[in-house]
Amino acid sequence: MSTLHFYVPDNVEAQIRMKASQANLPLSKYLAELVKREVGLQNQWPVGYFELFDAWQGEPASRLVELIIETRREGN
Repeated sequence: MSTLHFYVPDNVEAQIRMKASQANLPLSKYLAELVKREVGLQNQWPVGYFELFDAWQGEPASRLVELIIETRREGN
C-alpha cells in the first residue's frame, strides 16, 4: 500500500478533521475512502448501466402524428 503526503491550508485541515470525526473514522481512513470514491467514480460505469441496452419490453416506440399548423394573415 502506498503512502501519500500532501499539504492543505489550516482551515481545510480543520474541515477535513471535522468531517472525519462526524463519519467516526480516523483521518487517514476518511481521506483514503474519499480518494477511492472520487477516483472510482471517474473510471467506472454505474452499476447496471449496460443492462439497460435492449432491455425495453413494452410496445415499440411510435412517432407522434404531425399536426397541420394553420397559417393566418395579420390584419383583417
